Amino acid sequence: MHEPFPKDLATGSYDLVALDTLSRGPVYVYGLVRTIFERSNHTIRWHEGTAYRVLHDLERRGLATSVWQGPKDGRQRRYYRLTPRGRRAVQQLRRQWHDFTLAINALLRSR
Repeated sequence: MHEPFPKDLATGSYDLVALDTLSRGPVYVYGLVRTIFERSNHTIRWHEGTAYRVLHDLERRGLATSVWQGPKDGRQRRYYRLTPRGRRAVQQLRRQWHDFTLAINALLRSR
């Protein structure tokens, strides 16, 4: 079992993680939480409240959009997907994350 990451370390990656997950296709909140947990080898566990907050913020900023889907007489789910602006943002955030992690790794190696 992995030790949980400190909240302040994880928070800086929320937008990138959510946008990258959305870049693979539309997803609803529980699906986002499950996908993040599975793709992180069970090391990153978001609460649904965190996912809602991040997705609503992305939607407010025009990076994602949502639509209710499901059977007419069944449970509807709100599916989120990237906007064209969101697709550009995920590419930019990926580059920034890559450069940032290279810099941090270089600092940690310099002893």
